[in-house]
Formats: sequence, C-alpha cells, structure tokens
Amino acid sequence: MHDHSLEVHGCNHHDATGAISTPIYLSATFRHPGFKQSTGYDYGRVANPTRDELEATLTLLEQGGRSWAVSSGMAAINLVFLLFNAGDHVLLSEDLYGGTVRLANDVYSQYGIEFEYIDTSDFELVASHVKANTCAIFIETPSNPMMYISDIRRLAGLAHAHDALLIVDNTFLSPHCQKPLPLGADIVVHSGTKYLCGHNDIIAGFVTVKEKDSAIAEKIEFFVKSEGPNMSAMDAWLMLRSIKTLGIRVERQEANALQIAKWLRTQPRVTQVYYPGLPEHPGYALQKSQATGFGGMLSFKVESAALAQALLGRLKLISFAESLGGVESLLTYPLVQTHAEMPPELLQRTGLDDTLLRLSVGIEDVTDIIDDLDQALNGQSEEVCK
Repeated sequence: MHDHSLEVHGCNHHDATGAISTPIYLSATFRHPGFKQSTGYDYGRVANPTRDELEATLTLLEQGGRSWAVSSGMAAINLVFLLFNAGDHVLLSEDLYGGTVRLANDVYSQYGIEFEYIDTSDFELVASHVKANTCAIFIETPSNPMMYISDIRRLAGLAHAHDALLIVDNTFLSPHCQKPLPLGADIVVHSGTKYLCGHNDIIAGFVTVKEKDSAIAEKIEFFVKSEGPNMSAMDAWLMLRSIKTLGIRVERQEANALQIAKWLRTQPRVTQVYYPGLPEHPGYALQKSQATGFGGMLSFKVESAALAQALLGRLKLISFAESLGGVESLLTYPLVQTHAEMPPELLQRTGLDDTLLRLSVGIEDVTDIIDDLDQALNGQSEEVCK
C-alpha cells in the first residue's frame, strides 16, 4: 500500500461497530476475564488500543519493526539517549535542535557519556572521528536550521562497521518524504508535534526501530514501561486524525517552499537562502537520492540583525512563533528561540547568527505568504488580510 493510502487508513481493522474512526479508549485499566487471563490490555501506561493503532500506523509509514508514541519529541530523544552508557562516545550533527544539545550537554554528559559535534554532511570527517568506543551517530537531515544534508546510507554503513547505531531525527521531512530505516538507519525519532501533527495542537514524539524483535526494541520497551512517557489516548486519536492528511499537507508545503525560496533569492536585502530544493544547494543531488521530497522548511539571512528583528514585528499573515510543520506559516529567530542554548563555538561553526531567520512554510496561498514576506522585508504597510 502506498503512503497516501496508509496515512488515510492506517491499521484500522474496524471493530464490531464498523467505526471508520478508531475509537478513543480513555480507560486507565482493563478488566481481566479470569486469573492469569488478559485481553492483551492490563494498564493504560503499558498498552492502550488507540495508542497501539497509532504506533502500528507509524511503523508502517517508516517501514520499521516497532514504534512508540510518547509525550514529546524530547521524550523520544531521551528514550534513545537512555541506550548510552558511561564511557560511550556519541557523534552528533553540529547543526542540531538546541533542545537535543541541552539534553546531551547538561543532562547525559554528567553520566560519563562523551558527546562530540561534527559536520555530518562531511562523510570523511565523520569517519575520521569514529573511535573504538563510538556507540552511535545521531543526525538531523536536513539539519536544523542550516539545512545541511547528511548521507544516510554511507553513515549507516560506517556506523555498522564499528558496531554502532545510526539514529536519524526525521522531524523535518516526516516519513512521507524520507524513510531512513530502509536506507540503513537503526532508529528514527520524531517530534510528532511538527509535520505528523501538522496543526500546532498536540505535543508528541515517536521512536521507531528497524527490528521489532531486537535488543534495542526490548530496551526501549522496558524504558517506556518503567518511566511512563507514553502518549495519552486522546492525543493518539488526534494524531491518527492528523496523519490522514500528512501527504497532502507536506506536498503543498514543499511546493510553496520552493516558490518562496526562489523569490527570496531575488531580494536585494536577502543575503543567503538555505533550501535543499534549490539546485545550487550543495546537498541537492544527495537529497534527491535518499528522499522523495525537499520539505517545507527553509532558512535565509538578511543584511543585518536590525532588519531581521524589525521584520518579525511587521508580519501580518505569517506568525512569529517557535515550532514548525503546521498548516500555518511560522517564522522563527533561531538565535534567541530554538537555538538559544547552543554553545558559541557551534554557532560559529555552523554559521547560525543574528541575521538568520527560519521559515516553516504553511499551506496558505503562496502568493499571500510572499506578499507578507515582501511587506515585512521591505517595510511596506499594506494589509495582507482585508
């Protein structure tokens, strides 16, 4: 079954009522038929029918073995970091969501785990930094917010040659556009709050592993059962509803993003545009080889920090807000929002500075989005919405 059909129908086998929409099971506990007998559901933290439906659907979309739906993207990344032990060495993309850096540097490093940040779009550089105790390579591709593209296939081969894991944060593209597991990755994580939800109304996260019956899956299952970061039944139902429109949303967002990126290139006050769908992007060919799309995220630099900050206050249609992936266009100032806690050396290495803006392109009419950017960038005063 193709993705558009999987997204609409998921794993809904339809209960005795024939309900098209998966029921919401709000029960915290479940009745046992008898002593040492179970329906398969005992306690809501361990398993819930609505959440099971969502997890099975995401597993199909990612072409994986097992998924877990949890309370946030950071909860998902935390589950993966729990796999690391004292003395382990982990390589991470140096252009990375600031919350991931905070979790690594301020929480897990105190347990004797060594985290090293590197340009994972440079394969030879990554290969030269692998050590005997390297247990994992963790990447975002496209990266956040500079849009570097890393080679999933080659990095998976490198990791496996050293008995390490390749972990991919697939938030920016979603499984509709990119499937890291068939390319060789071992684990995929998502902030489900973003494209999978798509409506800025659910905080959610996902972990998907390649193999269902594996030591990794067994450990994550134990962590989920023991720590209880599970997604609620209501949020699981809302996510199932959201995923039904995933494909049409992300394809519209990508089409809009490409037009906006091309328009931004023509603007004298814009000094740089970062979008992997532009042929001049250094990762363009690689992105085409490992994904079916370029996504709806782009970043751009303007001629000064003063202009960047003034522009944010002039927006009318687009919202100046954190997060991404929703149907509404959002403009973010990474230096003081999503990446405020990034170490200065990483900011310098990646080029993330006070002139950079990150745009999550929505599904509005692209002309209206461009008109709003135009008036905000060039100081026009016309109203976008009448």
